[in-house]
Amino acid sequence: MSAQSIFDDAPLGAIVQFSDGAARPPARFKKKLAAWENHNGRGRLVRKASARTVGSYTSPASFSLHLSGYGSSGVVVLKVFKTFSVDSALTFSVVERPAPGSVRVLDRLGETGELVHLGCNRADAETWLKSHGYPDAVLDEVIEGDGVAASRDGRAA
Repeated sequence: MSAQSIFDDAPLGAIVQFSDGAARPPARFKKKLAAWENHNGRGRLVRKASARTVGSYTSPASFSLHLSGYGSSGVVVLKVFKTFSVDSALTFSVVERPAPGSVRVLDRLGETGELVHLGCNRADAETWLKSHGYPDAVLDEVIEGDGVAASRDGRAA
């Protein structure tokens, strides 16, 4: 799939894999392996941003993947994201879609909302939200066949 098709069709919360098609180098080549890992990996789709114009520059539409988080004792202190524009030359695929019945916690209502948590059900999402404090958060239940066009319930948490 192309980056544009991920932007158009993949729902927030999906696990997306990206690749440049190159073979993984042996672990002993640390610099080559680091460069390869920069263009090959997977992450959870957390944000989509439409194209926008600032002055005479128009930035293309883009999406962001949450690659990993670092911390200890259940406290995440660093999250790693990677953002791709829709004209990226990499190859993408949706590895896993969010399960129907799971609930997305978005930090705000609207197109600019970013996924901050994916709960397995509404009770799990509400419990997570109470302990993490996002005042403008919105709960969005995943429905069967969910895609970008699925409606958000618009209820604030």
